[in-house]
This record gives sequence, C-alpha cells and structure tokens, in this order.
Amino acid sequence: MVLLKKEDILLKQNYSDKKAAITAAGEKLVEQGYVAESYIEKMIERDTLTTTFIGNMVAIPHGTDDSKHMIHKSGIVILQVPEGVEFEGNQVKLIIGIAGIENEHLDMLSQIALVCSDIEKVEQLVSANSEMEMIELFKEEVTA
Repeated sequence: MVLLKKEDILLKQNYSDKKAAITAAGEKLVEQGYVAESYIEKMIERDTLTTTFIGNMVAIPHGTDDSKHMIHKSGIVILQVPEGVEFEGNQVKLIIGIAGIENEHLDMLSQIALVCSDIEKVEQLVSANSEMEMIELFKEEVTA
C-alpha cells in the first residue's frame, strides 16, 4: 500500500484541458521525487493511446510500459479539480497520477478503484477542504 501524504495533494486546481491536467499531475510526481521529468511525456503519450478516464469523474494518468525505468519510487498524487476538466467529453474532477515500481502500480490501481467506484466517496474527495480530509477518505476505504 502506498502512503498518501499532504504534499502529494493539490486542492482546488483548474486546468484548461486534459493535457494541462496530466502535465500538472506529472509535475507533482516529479516534485515529490517519484519520477524523472521525462515521465510526463510518457503520461501524455499513454492518454493518447488509451484514455486514462475511468468513470465517476476520475482520471488516472500514468506512464507507458516503456517508461518504468523513469520511476524512482512508487507514489501517488491527487489533483482536485472542482470545476472539472474535459477528458473525451467527460468531466473529470479528480486526477490521480500514479507511478509504480515493478507491479506496485497494480496494487495502487486496486486501492484507487475501491475508493473511486463509490460516486459519493468521489464527491466527498472533490469537495474536501483539506489534504488531511482527502487522506482520511482514502484510508477509510483501503482499511475497511
């Protein structure tokens, strides 16, 4: 299980389009030391190959299979976008950037799926007023 920290979360963000949103998620992954800067381009490439929109106002941008060597350590970042940003005609209000060493990204995806499959939980995350509130919402679901 990946620990979510306050520094991994950006509240009340606003992006003009999905490329800007994915880039911001990538920049946060870089800032937190999870990935090399070159990983950002691979996140954008991944989304052009297959959308990273998963439903329930959530997108999970991540790198391509050939970008694994760009990951320094496993991590997750969350960007809250209350006004939403469009991904292929879908409103995304929660952008969860991930980077997983080896197969850790599969565990991360299953944790995220547990939380984000519940639209009420997603709405709580979108309206959260603090990083700690978001962390608690993730903890509740993952440890339930």
